[in-house]
Amino acid sequence: MNLRLLFLALLFSATLQAASPQEITAQLQAGDKRALANAEAYAKANPKNAEAWTLLTRARVIQGKSEAAVTAGEKAVTLAPNSAQAQFWLGNAYGNRIGEVGMMSKMGMAPKLRDAFEKTVALDPNNLDARSALLQFYLQAPSAIGGGKDKALVQAREIGKRDAARGHMARAQIQLTEKDNAGALKSYEAAYAAKPSDAGIRLALGIGYQQANRFNDAFRHFRAWITQDAAAGAAWYQIGRTSVLSGQNLEEGMTALQKYLKLPRMANEPANQHAYYRLGQLYAKAGKKTEARAAFQSALKLDPAFKEPKAELAKL
Repeated sequence: MNLRLLFLALLFSATLQAASPQEITAQLQAGDKRALANAEAYAKANPKNAEAWTLLTRARVIQGKSEAAVTAGEKAVTLAPNSAQAQFWLGNAYGNRIGEVGMMSKMGMAPKLRDAFEKTVALDPNNLDARSALLQFYLQAPSAIGGGKDKALVQAREIGKRDAARGHMARAQIQLTEKDNAGALKSYEAAYAAKPSDAGIRLALGIGYQQANRFNDAFRHFRAWITQDAAAGAAWYQIGRTSVLSGQNLEEGMTALQKYLKLPRMANEPANQHAYYRLGQLYAKAGKKTEARAAFQSALKLDPAFKEPKAELAKL
């Protein structure tokens, strides 16, 4: 085979191996780390394709490459200003990046974040994630840059029209900013009644019970969860945390945290060092100093900068 044919064969082989937008999307949804490299390659091969830049924005957001995600997102909306997905992922890119910059940069970036999500909702009124992001922006931002509780209430109502459970959760966020903890707890209960299978809502309600010092309700809630799903790591962890907060059912709490440490860790669940820290607290409450010391040391082995276990060790 001559050099020209060899080059063409290699080029053809590379083309066959290149991931499609559908494959990249599936990788992103599955948490496949190859998604970023594939999205980078796809955008490079299709520099005038807005979908390519939107996929790259999404991949960079997920990988925590916020500054680069903003660059890709701005390119995507330049190519397709009326793409709801391009606007949505640009908004997410700004949302991640805004926590990494100084105050002056935050003030300049906040309106861009708001505009991206407002444009998303205008283009796709059923994008509830964008509406939720707007609600949080309106609650947190000063009125000078477009914040306001009245605007947040509008988003909560619009979310509720499309998804009753998420509407109740949105209302709870507003009530918490109003210091209406009792009202927020009722909203959590209403959300759970509307969608009991939603793990995020289930977790929020249980934590709401903890914050209200309704520990018996918290135990009941999380016990029911593990009865239905023995692999629900969040529920096992929260049983342990409820024991720590209440000082009740210490042995049950220890068993729950030991179970949690044996389960595979799911996205957004507390890291193992936090489970060891809570386990150490329970051992200490039960007067088991040797076990408590070992648990706190296990937490520090995983995270040497973890301050709380260090403080607890000093007390033993």
